[in-house]
Amino acid sequence: MTMANLETTRPRIRLLPKRHRRVKIGHPWIYSNEIKLEGDAKAIPPGAIVAYENAAGEPLGAGLFNPKPLVVGRMLTTDADAPIDVDFFRGRIAKALALRQRLFPEPFYRLIHAEADGLPGMIVDRYGDVLVTQINTVGLAARQDMIVEALQAEVGAAGVLLRNDSAARTVEGMPPAEDTAHGEVPDRLELLENGHVFLADIAGGQKTGWFFDQRVNRAAVAAVSAGARVLDVYCYLGGFGLNAAAAGAEEVTLVDRSEPALELAALAAKRNGLAERTKFERSEAFAFLEAAAKRGDRWDVVVVDPPAFVKSRKDLSAGLRGYRKLVRLAAGLVAPDGFFFAASCSHNVDDAAFREQVRHGLADAGRNGRLLRSAGAGPDHPIHPFLAESAYLSSELLQLD
Repeated sequence: MTMANLETTRPRIRLLPKRHRRVKIGHPWIYSNEIKLEGDAKAIPPGAIVAYENAAGEPLGAGLFNPKPLVVGRMLTTDADAPIDVDFFRGRIAKALALRQRLFPEPFYRLIHAEADGLPGMIVDRYGDVLVTQINTVGLAARQDMIVEALQAEVGAAGVLLRNDSAARTVEGMPPAEDTAHGEVPDRLELLENGHVFLADIAGGQKTGWFFDQRVNRAAVAAVSAGARVLDVYCYLGGFGLNAAAAGAEEVTLVDRSEPALELAALAAKRNGLAERTKFERSEAFAFLEAAAKRGDRWDVVVVDPPAFVKSRKDLSAGLRGYRKLVRLAAGLVAPDGFFFAASCSHNVDDAAFREQVRHGLADAGRNGRLLRSAGAGPDHPIHPFLAESAYLSSELLQLD
């Protein structure tokens, strides 16, 4: 395609003077206050593929456009002429697949992690020959059929489930959508993590059914759990607790308020021959921790891996207080010389802010110790080097005196 043809077939959006510098060095987002909407550009519909250019009219590349959110532009390629078709999506998926196959011996992982894999706002988790996908940008949602075709072609997937029920879609002006299945997709299925079998509810569970991002952190906790009494709060499907049990923990208590999640965790315990060393408590987390403190209960290893406390900037102050309280209560249940793991998956809480709340919570509990490990998500959740927002998971593993 020549530049002359591009001018008649692909809308162009020009950035304001000096506002192109971040994009030029690789940042994938363009904000509403950085563009100049005038003339025909005002009529560009949400989800269009546009050619972005600097104030002098020099091309920056092609990307998605949506005038509704603060992030109006999401770059796809530095080639302003590149066709965004099935072959384009196949290329991005093939590259992501090759990376995961180098990282993991078995086909259970986050296959596509949004901007870091060149597909903005889109995630794909792989469970063998079944893929579970969320598409949270209107531009990729408009090309959903092409994406499904590309996924099936590159991965050889027997089934693709579109879990487009995320609240993140509302930011793009899209309502949550009903699940859409392509091919054979069961409601629940088995997966392998760290050599152990777990059960995921991909149709009705949280997000895409399982949280692959904590795989490496679960292995780190398991490594200090041999012979220990372990408490796993917000256990969901038992990832931390059952990894610990498989590593030789003497007894594991798994706590969650979801009965369906606990049922699947119990089935996984039986499947791995761990049922005799595991017990399950259906309870709200803070209520359980407060009751355990009153009883004087102690565990050698305590894990708290809550859902996001800060879902938007307006929740930041309350969410930070929530993390501080959680650490105070949970750290108080750790036996002397025991281990404590805490995590945050809030996009709006960076590592420094989370670490500060951990310190405050430890001080409130009158505990001290040493930090053994500070980590984010596993390598199948890569971080875009120019997009700090893609580093959403924070965690700390400590030994407490």
